[in-house]
Amino acid sequence: MAEPTTAPQSQSKHRHLVWLGVFAGLLLALIGVRFMLVPRTAANNFGLAKDVTGFELHYVVGLRDVWLGLLAVAFAALREWRALALWLALGALVCFADAVVVATATGKPLAIAFHAGSGAFCALLALAVARRWRRDRAMALDAGPEGETARAVPGDQP
Repeated sequence: MAEPTTAPQSQSKHRHLVWLGVFAGLLLALIGVRFMLVPRTAANNFGLAKDVTGFELHYVVGLRDVWLGLLAVAFAALREWRALALWLALGALVCFADAVVVATATGKPLAIAFHAGSGAFCALLALAVARRWRRDRAMALDAGPEGETARAVPGDQP
C-alpha cells in the first residue's frame, strides 16, 4: 500500500473528499438524533409503519451494527490505529449511554452490566490502540533517511 503524500497540492486536491465525508457523517448523526428526539416521526419518514409490530426496527438496528462492526474490522485489518482508537472511544460512549437507557427502561442488572462492561472494554482497548498509533508514529518519524525529518504515517496529518 502506498504511503500517503503530505504535499500541499495533494491535500487541496482531495479536500472535497474530506468535506463529503464530514457531510455524510453529520447527516447520519442527525438522523440518529432525530430518531431519539421524535422516534415515531423519524420511523415513519424512514419508511417504517407508524406502529411497528414486526421486527423491521430490529433489522434496521442490526444492519447498522453489522456496518459499524465491519468498519472496526477494516480499521484493524488495515492497521488504521488512530481511526480504530476513535471508533472504540466513541463506541465506549454509546455503550455507557445504552447502559443508562436500559437502566431507566427495564433496570435489568445483567443487561446494564453487559452494556457498562462493553463500554469499559472499548475504553481500555481505545487507550491501548491509541498508544500503538503514537508508538508507530514516533518510530516512523525517527526512521526517516538522513536529512529527512518526517515521513507520512497512515492516518496522520501534518
